[in-house]
Amino acid sequence: MLRTTGFGAAGVRTIGTGDVSVLSERMGAEQLREDAGTNSPSGVLVGVSPDARAHAVSSAEHLGLLHVLVVDDDEAVRKACCQIAAGMGFEVVGAESATAAREILKQRRIDLLLLDLKLPGGGGLPLLEQVKALHPDTAVIVMTAFATVSSAVEAMRIGAGDYLTKPFALEELTAVLERTGQQLHMDVQSRQLRERLRTQQGMGGLVGRSPEMEKLYRILSKVAYSTHPVLILGESGTGKELVARSIHFNGPNAAKPFVPVDCGSLVPTLIESELFGHVKGAFTGADRAKEGLLASAEGGTVFLDEIGELPLDLQAKLLRALQEKEVRPVGATQARPISARVLAATNRDLATMVEQGRFRKDLYFRLNVVNLRIPPLRDRREDIAVLATHFLKQMEKETGVERSFSDSMLRTMAEYDWPGNVRELENAIERACALSSGPVLHLGDLPTQLQNFRMQQGPAIHVMADNGLEQSGSVGAPEGGIVSIAEMEKQAILGTIRQLNGDKLMAAKLLGIGKTTLYRKLKEYGITEGLGD
Repeated sequence: MLRTTGFGAAGVRTIGTGDVSVLSERMGAEQLREDAGTNSPSGVLVGVSPDARAHAVSSAEHLGLLHVLVVDDDEAVRKACCQIAAGMGFEVVGAESATAAREILKQRRIDLLLLDLKLPGGGGLPLLEQVKALHPDTAVIVMTAFATVSSAVEAMRIGAGDYLTKPFALEELTAVLERTGQQLHMDVQSRQLRERLRTQQGMGGLVGRSPEMEKLYRILSKVAYSTHPVLILGESGTGKELVARSIHFNGPNAAKPFVPVDCGSLVPTLIESELFGHVKGAFTGADRAKEGLLASAEGGTVFLDEIGELPLDLQAKLLRALQEKEVRPVGATQARPISARVLAATNRDLATMVEQGRFRKDLYFRLNVVNLRIPPLRDRREDIAVLATHFLKQMEKETGVERSFSDSMLRTMAEYDWPGNVRELENAIERACALSSGPVLHLGDLPTQLQNFRMQQGPAIHVMADNGLEQSGSVGAPEGGIVSIAEMEKQAILGTIRQLNGDKLMAAKLLGIGKTTLYRKLKEYGITEGLGD
């Protein structure tokens, strides 16, 4: 690549047969000779071969409108860079100093900063530090004729994403601008996806605002736009398929098929046929050819649920299909290419299975390019109320009945460990709505395991203090903490009635005693009214 450091005042000149144009401004040939004799040239040679020019024009079609600030005290270089960036479809503005650049940054949004490191008014590195501190999302490309390892490393450490060494050619500048522009667009899409997921607007039904879910959203927003295999790990009921659907439907191939495959439910003798397909006559009963699930996705996503249940012999065939990106249907002699992205999920410890020889190590590494671990519900308790409200709203849409939770029900749900995770919580809300006789859901409407959990916790009596605030405590508990059986019985009865908002019949049912016995006990305690009625 021919390079030069500048030339006469004409500003644009074609050299040779027209393959190279030089954009630069210098006052006279003497200045040109002086510049050419230095080791730190300041001009820029822009090669504009027909292919390069066409590439620059086509870049404008997919980069979109991004705002670029070119900061360079060399007017020729600044104008050349502005012209090239504008030709690529960017909205461009120039500044001759760090001071002028700061004023522009105050007045308008800048997505990409093309920055010379040697500037009047403080230099480029202090400006770079300020930009990354005040505008961390702004991409920075540094350019300098004084490039040294130390300056480049320092600029990258501060936050520069790329750099150019003067003099540079059109292809170099175009390539770095296009690469950075594409990265900016991907970052914007990732932030938008993360916000949609966080505010429950993303596809896939993911709900939650806990730190664990925020971390998950950050990873999802990145992997959704890639084609790498993703291994989704988590306990049963955490929503692994919802995560897989979110990855697919928020990615670039959302319009393509999403094909879920439950490896645990496939009939062992038919797994190979289901995954890879078969030709007519391949085995008894194969009266017609069948397309496999891996091939049916056609550029979409194949979700292999419970991948740990796949037999070892099928693991080897799946590995080959993923490596070669082709499948050979049962009974066929020719392979068929596949283009689907593969997501896999399991609630098993695949690393342990690999050590025990129950899962192929090579397949594990092939699937585990990106690892997503879904936190269990007990590790994100702040999401329980959000999820419960979400499911209640879903039931409201289906039934047309508006309901709400009692305080005791919300407390119990927040304290329960939910071994079945989100699936168990959804089931509990659905059951409560089915059994509820009023608009308010109470503890007695929850499944038996949650009611037993509350009983095992030792029901507390909630009384109103003189100041009107609700207080919790054990009724009649002696100071030493030793409670008689009679007192424990009293606490259990009164606590249960209180949590059920005075529903004595339901309390008797939950406590396993007759209603006559319950009323007799209450009379012994001197209680003839209330407790929530």
